[in-house]
Parts: sequence; C-alpha cells; structure tokens
Amino acid sequence: MPAYPVELRGVSTRFGQTWVHRRIDLAVPAGEVVALVGGSGTGKTTLLRQMVGLLQPAEGEVRLFGEPLGSGSRADQLARRHRFGMLFQQGALFSALNVFANVAFPLREFGIRDEGMLRDLVLLKLAMVELGPEVALRMPAELSGGMVKRVALARALALEPELLLLDEPTAGLDPDRSAGFVRLIRALHKALGLTVILVTHDLDTLAALATRVAVLSEGRILAFGPLEEIMRVQDPFIERFFHGERSQAALARGREQG
Repeated sequence: MPAYPVELRGVSTRFGQTWVHRRIDLAVPAGEVVALVGGSGTGKTTLLRQMVGLLQPAEGEVRLFGEPLGSGSRADQLARRHRFGMLFQQGALFSALNVFANVAFPLREFGIRDEGMLRDLVLLKLAMVELGPEVALRMPAELSGGMVKRVALARALALEPELLLLDEPTAGLDPDRSAGFVRLIRALHKALGLTVILVTHDLDTLAALATRVAVLSEGRILAFGPLEEIMRVQDPFIERFFHGERSQAALARGREQG
C-alpha cells in the first residue's frame, strides 16, 4: 500500500500549561482535498504547520510520504522538502523582493542557478496561476490581495510539489476573487494530481473544494470523512457550524462552484 502523504500518529500539542491537541491520529490519502475545520483556538493552523515541520508537537509523530519528519540524511530531508509547498494566510511574500525573485526563491534555494532556466520556470509558474509576465517586476506592495495570493501560490508550486498546504486561502478576498481563487485551486488539483490540505472557516470554499473534512474539537479529531457524512454527526459544534441558515446557504453556493 502506498504511503500516506501526511500521517499524524498520537500528536499532542501544548502551549505552556495548555494542551491544544491530545493524541491526534490522522492519515490523509493521496489525491484528496482535506479541509481542517474547527472553532477558534482549536489549533488548525498549528496542526498545518506541524505537518511540514514549522512547529514541533509535544508528543507523537508526524510522517510525510511514509517517513518520520526530520528523519534521514540532509539530502533525504531536502528531497522531502521538494515534495510539498505551503501557502500562508497572508501570502508571506518577501516585501523587499519583486514577484520574480519571490517565485524564484525556492528554485535558487534548491540549486538552480541558470538565469535562463529560472526565467522560464518563474514565468511558467506565474502562468499556472493566471498571471502574465508583466507582473514579474512588481513589488508585493503594488499587488492587490488576490494577486498576492496568486504569487504566493506560484511560489508554493515552484518545486512541483505533490502536497499543497493552504492556510485560509480565501481569507481577505471579496466573493468574486474568492470564487476565482477556488476555481484555480480546483483546476490545479486536478491537472497536477495534488494532495491538498487546507485550513478554512469559509463554507463556500470548503464545499467547493473538499473531498474530505476533518473536524477539530476539544483537542481531538471529532470526525473525518466526506462532507455528507460529517453533517450527519450529532455534535453541538457540527450543528452550529454546518446547519445554520447562513451555513446552509454558503454550502449551497460552494456546491454550485464545485
């Protein structure tokens, strides 16, 4: 059986004396789009960062593509790093670098020095997120919120990852730009065969993208499965989050996008 792109085994997280997660187990199958949802303070973004080694759990193990995170030689770890990309909530572009240099950054870090190859790869990645070459020389401060997200996505895709992690990908976008960004992510997921894990509180986004949903509540995974199954779970948070009038309207809009 092929290894899961991401697997959490007994992961617990503590900040000071407060336990945020307790013994979380989660295995994300290849090719799925998994949405992490939960109330404020449930540690959704923390869990996302732990999946790629930006934060360390207090207990338990994170495995990427079947190997414990951080295991193996430096060359093994670099090869593993090549296989995932992450889009941070605010884009996290380097403000002192133009768009070209931002997208080229992981390519240079990985050892590509040929300027002609760099130019071709950067323009290709920008085209993948529906941005033209004229954007390459702009600074982040000159970009709209939607363009910042697209440039950050191009950078996340620079090393041709198999796994893409998205932290609130549509936060701060108006409904039209949000819908356009969701369509882009869905198209890239299909075209590139990506496994996608996203944190979102936006039900339009969830319904349009997610093939499975993981619900975080009280430090654990309360439920994990297709949206239709999740909505049948009897739980106060699921009732509030999924079954209110506004929630139902958002889910209906998202399904139309999907």
